[in-house]
Amino acid sequence: MDKTLYTIIVHSENFAGLLNQVTAVFTRRQINIESLNVSASSIKGVHKYTITAWTDKDTIEKVTKQITKKIDVLQAHYFTDDEIYQHEIALYKITTPTLEEKPEVSKVIRKYNARIVEVNAVFAIVEKNGMGEEITNLYDELRALDCVLQFVRSGRVAITTSCFERVNEYLADREAKYRLKKEKEQDNE
Repeated sequence: MDKTLYTIIVHSENFAGLLNQVTAVFTRRQINIESLNVSASSIKGVHKYTITAWTDKDTIEKVTKQITKKIDVLQAHYFTDDEIYQHEIALYKITTPTLEEKPEVSKVIRKYNARIVEVNAVFAIVEKNGMGEEITNLYDELRALDCVLQFVRSGRVAITTSCFERVNEYLADREAKYRLKKEKEQDNE
C-alpha cells in the first residue's frame, strides 16, 4: 500500500468537543496524525483544522467523508502537497557560548534564512519559518554542532492554491437557500 502525506482542511462551527470527534475518526482507523493545527478562520464563528497524516487515497477519502458527517462540520477536504501552500514555524533554543565560540552555528542559521530572536548569557532562540524539510534539516545541522537545548515546531498551516475557497461558496449557497426558504414561508402566511 503506497502512503502519501495528505492534508485535510476542516471548517467547522466553534463548538466544544468537535476536536475529539475529529481525532476519533483517525484513531478508529489507526491512522497517526502527523500534525494538527486549529485556529479561527477568516469567517466569523468558523474554525479551521489543518491535519496531516500518512495514508492511502482510499482511506483518506473515507476519513474525509466521516469527518464531513459530523454535525458541526461545515466542510472537509483533503489535499496533496501540490494542491496547497503550507508552512510551519520552529523555535530552537541553542547555547549562547557555543554560538559565540563556533562561527559555523551562525553560518548554519544564515544558510536556512532563520533568525535569532533573543540572546542572553545562557541561551539564544532561533526562529525558522518554512517548509517541514528545511526545519528538520536546520535542526539536524544545529544538533550536529552540539548546541541545541530545546526544539519545538508548530503544526502545518495551509491554504489551497485554487482560486476559490470552497467554504465561502458553501456558506453563500447555504445563506441563499435559507433566504429563499424564509421568503417562501412569508409568502405562504
